[in-house]
Amino acid sequence: MTPSSPFWIWQQPGWPTFHWNSQHLAGLLRECVETQGLLLGRAGAVAGLEAGKDLLDTLLQNIVTSSAIEGEQLNVESVRSSLARRLGIEEPGPTSPRSEGLAELMLDATAGHDHPLDQQRLYRWHRWLFPESTGVLTAPLAVGELRDAAAMQVISGRIDKPTVHFEAPPRAGLEVQLEQFLDWFQASRSDDQLDPLLRAGVAHFWFVTLHPFADGNGRLTRALTDLALAQGERQAIRLYAMSASILEDRVGYYRVLERSQKGSLDITEWLHWFLTTLLRSLEQALLRIDRVLNKARFWQAHRADGLLPEQVKVLNRLLDGGPKGFEDGISASQYQTVAKVSKATATRHLADLQAKSCLVRLPGGGRSTRYAVCPA
Repeated sequence: MTPSSPFWIWQQPGWPTFHWNSQHLAGLLRECVETQGLLLGRAGAVAGLEAGKDLLDTLLQNIVTSSAIEGEQLNVESVRSSLARRLGIEEPGPTSPRSEGLAELMLDATAGHDHPLDQQRLYRWHRWLFPESTGVLTAPLAVGELRDAAAMQVISGRIDKPTVHFEAPPRAGLEVQLEQFLDWFQASRSDDQLDPLLRAGVAHFWFVTLHPFADGNGRLTRALTDLALAQGERQAIRLYAMSASILEDRVGYYRVLERSQKGSLDITEWLHWFLTTLLRSLEQALLRIDRVLNKARFWQAHRADGLLPEQVKVLNRLLDGGPKGFEDGISASQYQTVAKVSKATATRHLADLQAKSCLVRLPGGGRSTRYAVCPA
């Protein structure tokens, strides 16, 4: 490897002056902007319904999936309790220094979108990420400071024949490089020529390539991306969890990063992947909000139907949707299990719900008969 034949992107002449094919990204960027607009437009409609719970669920999902991308499984109950307390939601439960730090980090990155990002704020984020000065590394972790002089590499394979997927810029001059990034991050907020969503994608790639800390760079990068997206939206509310969509294509995430970090300063491929993933996250959030609104309309129409607690429980399960929401309809035996009633009672309940236009029987018969919520 010589200066005349750069291997890593940070060795390219002109680093870090990135460029991309705007025409190639235009259609995808337009879809993202339009979907984001729809999502933000519907944010007011869910206010006062389940907005607090929806925000809690979204932030929790972002924290848990960001750690899962790195192979870390968090105590979900503990993180949820820490978040709920900060959001003023009554959900008592156990907490830990780890969950408290992660909640602080997420809320600072999203609600603190108007605060400048400097090195001290990054160091604070790093301390929140590792409140007990231990990371996933075997050696003691230096917390709240930049990495040491050892080469920072992402490797896999055998110890005697490792595959180097990525090598970060050397420690010498890292403060200057990080300050250059932070200056750009601040100045680019007012750059009318740079779309805020592309800015978030550039920030993600640039920071994760600098890899300024000994551990936690991926999670800090995704927190920084949340900050950039919140700045672009000019509001603190987070309606979507991009880390969840990254986790869905974790292999693709690392693959496109590796190719881009070994490539030229043209990061079109990376930005295309970033926007595609963001769009999927936005679309999933729209579906979730639509379910919240449909649920509100449903209960507005049926508030005086005198439904039994078991019927309400099953209807809420159906209205909430998702993996546990019986998206293909619910059978009599499933109703019996969820409501914890006898077979005969389940039959009576289902007949009553049909009579009150709460449920409709789907095509099919016999044991395959299933029921779905009537359209609001």
